[in-house]
Amino acid sequence: MTNNNIYFVANWKMFGSVKSVNSLNKVISYSNTMKLKANIIYCPPYTLIKSFVDKTKKSNIKIGAQDCHTQINYGPFTGAISSKMIKDLGGKFVIIGHSETRAENDNKKINLKIKSALKEKLNVILCIGEKLIDKRKNKTKYVLKKQILEGLKNLKNLNKIVIAYEPVWSIGTGIIPSENDLKKNIRFIRNTLKISKKFTKSKILYGGSVNLKNIKNLMRIDNIDGFLIGGASTNEKIFIDIMKKSIN
Repeated sequence: MTNNNIYFVANWKMFGSVKSVNSLNKVISYSNTMKLKANIIYCPPYTLIKSFVDKTKKSNIKIGAQDCHTQINYGPFTGAISSKMIKDLGGKFVIIGHSETRAENDNKKINLKIKSALKEKLNVILCIGEKLIDKRKNKTKYVLKKQILEGLKNLKNLNKIVIAYEPVWSIGTGIIPSENDLKKNIRFIRNTLKISKKFTKSKILYGGSVNLKNIKNLMRIDNIDGFLIGGASTNEKIFIDIMKKSIN
């Protein structure tokens, strides 16, 4: 486990109301007492981005969005939000390619979204991961390589891209890969990124049913730079406890 500049990304998905802003109080206080440098990033629903940005102005916590459109400027896309809008709200990060949005986005479209985000100088958290059927057919490496190379095609601002490995079959199931499989997959991802020298410093996170019960085991995995945390991050006490167990 890499402890230098460890990432804790809270993906709230479709949870939270305006009152949820108060749940950041204890996390803000805790972040100010951290001995090691950490990157705490909240990605709430679009409706809460501005409230979260305002709440965290005097802290080192950053706010991001859960997705963005391929087009930067305004356009006739009902229900969509552009990287320009995210930046205008004060967002610094955007999750792109999460399995729950990949159903409607192929690698080419994800690549366009990343380019859009980078043009607005947003940091990108690119999610990659295999489905259960891929795992059973021993196609994990094929899927991961395809998602990486096609998703990052013709990109230059790679220092603003973080990779999050999230096996689709692990998300929300409480099941995580074995220690051996996770080590092999993280190593494969890093080696794939090294195909181009521009990728050598990329941060790699793990996501998928991260919780208090498995965080210690996940911490033993080499080359993981942090975690993308779903449901557990909506509870401030659990989120803080996960960070404490990761850092101490």
